Amino acid sequence: MRKMLLSLALAGVALGAASAPLQSKTATPAWAGGEILWDSFGVPHIYAKTEAGTFYGFGYAQAQSHGDLLLHMYGESRGRAAEYWGASFESQDKWIVANDVPSRSITWYKAQTPQMRADLDAFAAGINAYAAAHPDKIDPAVKVVLPITGLDVIQHAHRLMNYLYIASDKRVLVSPAVNEAGGSNAWAVAPARSASGHTMLLANPHLPWAPSLLTYYEAQMTGPGISIYGATQVGLPVLRFGFNNDLGFTNTVNTISGYTSYILKLADGGYTFDGKVLPFKTVEKSYKVKQPDGTLKTVSFTQRYTVQGPVFDLPDGKTTIALKVAGLDRPGVLQQYLDMGKAHTWAQFEAALKTLQVPMFNIVYGDRAGNILYLDNGILPKHPDGGDFAHWSHPVPGDTSATLWKDVHPYADMPKVFNPAGGFVQNTNDPPWVSTWPRVLDPKKYPAYVAVVGPMSQRSQMSNRLLAGTNTIRFDDFVAKKVTTTALMADRMLPDLLKAASTSDDPDIKQAVAVLSAWDHRDEPDARGALLFETWALIFAPNNFTSQANYAEKWTLDNPLETPRGLKDPAAAVAMLKQAVAKTKQLYGAIDRPYGDVSRFHIGDVNLPANGGMGNTGIFRTITWGPMKNGERTPVAGETWVSMVEFGTPMKAVGMMSYGNSSQPGSKHASDQLKFLASKTFRTLWINRADVEKNLEATDRF
Repeated sequence: MRKMLLSLALAGVALGAASAPLQSKTATPAWAGGEILWDSFGVPHIYAKTEAGTFYGFGYAQAQSHGDLLLHMYGESRGRAAEYWGASFESQDKWIVANDVPSRSITWYKAQTPQMRADLDAFAAGINAYAAAHPDKIDPAVKVVLPITGLDVIQHAHRLMNYLYIASDKRVLVSPAVNEAGGSNAWAVAPARSASGHTMLLANPHLPWAPSLLTYYEAQMTGPGISIYGATQVGLPVLRFGFNNDLGFTNTVNTISGYTSYILKLADGGYTFDGKVLPFKTVEKSYKVKQPDGTLKTVSFTQRYTVQGPVFDLPDGKTTIALKVAGLDRPGVLQQYLDMGKAHTWAQFEAALKTLQVPMFNIVYGDRAGNILYLDNGILPKHPDGGDFAHWSHPVPGDTSATLWKDVHPYADMPKVFNPAGGFVQNTNDPPWVSTWPRVLDPKKYPAYVAVVGPMSQRSQMSNRLLAGTNTIRFDDFVAKKVTTTALMADRMLPDLLKAASTSDDPDIKQAVAVLSAWDHRDEPDARGALLFETWALIFAPNNFTSQANYAEKWTLDNPLETPRGLKDPAAAVAMLKQAVAKTKQLYGAIDRPYGDVSRFHIGDVNLPANGGMGNTGIFRTITWGPMKNGERTPVAGETWVSMVEFGTPMKAVGMMSYGNSSQPGSKHASDQLKFLASKTFRTLWINRADVEKNLEATDRF
């Protein structure tokens, strides 16, 4: 064993054990001299003597908490998942290879600053150190991916940002309406609206609960020039949601159209462009597929390119497109997030924003000085000839240079709200136009392709309603508003529905009226009308509660917080209630079944009655439920990482990670925070070392 450690150390792989230094003593690498303090919820607090040291500790910590997931994702991002784990990953690998992610990542890695390359290498070394020190803790199936390099880290970030969030294969090849990125809530409240006179910030992403590229990890990183607490997605070496003593920021998925598909007119073995037939540029590419007997099969293919980009045949067998993705010349996404976290003033933070390296996401910001910001951030193609969002979200003609964009919008062009008179900014994945109230952004002042005008989601309307007004908000109020489970759609629609149904002699309708009349419109464990209303609402407003066909009044920008509303056909709505009674009995056994009987927060041995519900019914406390299985339904997405901070002295900071801070088999931190979700309470976030030491579970030194 000692000889193996030495040989690995000489090969540049940092090693160690939890009870001893995390790397070999044969050398003193740039990251040496730090430690990881693990608190009682499995959150790593990394203290290092160098910036690279904070990255090393963060890599080690991620491997300990999410090692199997982490290594699997890196194998996928290499475009070698089929080589490692078989044919089920073949189409995914081909997408990554065809879009030149592996080769471009080499260029991106070389383009990093020397310090960032050292940081990426240190993060990878920390992963390798944990895997070498704890081989029994890593699934043998993913060990084939080891060792990890700094190139793997940048390649994973590139794949995640540009080819999942922006241009996933499903979005490009199947439907632009596919949303694999989920949703989020974000608030910033200015001192003028805060009872304490201090800025308050909410970070609240809503992504899938099953371990994936979108799984969140909570941590604190402290070193020279960096002191930030927050969360990021497993595999990323920087925090995407975070706060320091002076400022904080969060993200929500926005609606930016960061790629363009071009329909090609094929001719004579090439394609038509500006009246000429041009030949495809071709490159021979390949990937490997592991066969059932363990052998590897090499699959070769010819990748075609046009002036727009790589060429793909759509599943309909009739359409061939070329793909152009914005931001492929901007390798600094990790650097921008790092610089945002290292900033301590608005000027420093805005300087990071202006680099425009992060390809999408709304950014909501607040600071100790009292500034708040909403930014519709992203790398957005500039279309001089116009066209609206729907036009550029679908394939456009590729036979003309008129559709071939050549530039992107600068930071100055992007919709933003800074220190509005209403004293708050918010976003719940909606377009930017009602990001505060009173509304300040005018869609007519921006190109129509920036974002659709509406309709505005009822969750976003509820978000604005919770913050709008002139009253001051205490931090306790801020926290209480966050856990609101009231369905705005029920507030808006039930009075009309119950009035229309009140004259019915149908026994089912009479029972439904009685149940819904007694319900307070909140999705709480003891609610006996919530399941029935949810079932009716989905019949009334199909397509995930978004259709407005049955409302009397559709949504309008002139009245964005009060529409849609009313029953277009009251008799039809009552007939839908009759359908809902039957459907609710079929699904749940009775129309007055308590909500928490079937809606459960269930991970492993922890199984608790749930609260919160479908965001499109106007519930801010968002939980997206999966289908009934074994007598219950559990979250597929919704509340994940939450932090709420107030920039006073001392700072107030509370939060939770719904599904826990570890996905490793057998970890006690895979379900230990569900109790907070069920009770609508939060942990104190231990941001000071003295508090961490009072709640210490383990220490690792490196």
